[in-house]
Amino acid sequence: MKGFYNVTDKLKTKLQEEPFVNTVSFGSIDDVDLDKQSIFPLAHVIVNNAIVGTKTTTFNISILAMDIVDISNDKVTDVFVGNDNEQDVLNTQLALLTRVINDLQRGDLYTEMYQVQSDVSCEPFVDRFENKLAGWTASFDVVIQNDMTICD
Repeated sequence: MKGFYNVTDKLKTKLQEEPFVNTVSFGSIDDVDLDKQSIFPLAHVIVNNAIVGTKTTTFNISILAMDIVDISNDKVTDVFVGNDNEQDVLNTQLALLTRVINDLQRGDLYTEMYQVQSDVSCEPFVDRFENKLAGWTASFDVVIQNDMTICD
């Protein structure tokens, strides 16, 4: 059974194709050296769990899409926008996740049987890590065919 490898490789490939991603990482977020500015924008994949059914395997996956917020030294003239690009980062990273999720819901990945069959909730974050980072976490279930046999 190569389901785990296949799902993570497909997500990695899809994320690497996106224009708002420089680096794709995997595993515990604690293992990523977030102090390196050259890695951003960053997409990080976490497999939370797997549910093995009779004909399918469902992987619960979280993707964190993030970038560094640039702060301007200019005086704040618009209190809604502020003196940084936080809203720009949130906009581009949500667009990135939307494209990946839509591909799993109705695009090429869906056709290849890597399917998200429900709506996906995305949660924004700001200042979650040591750098001034902003982005979104999307958590969803990817359903794939279970190719494991019970024959000896």
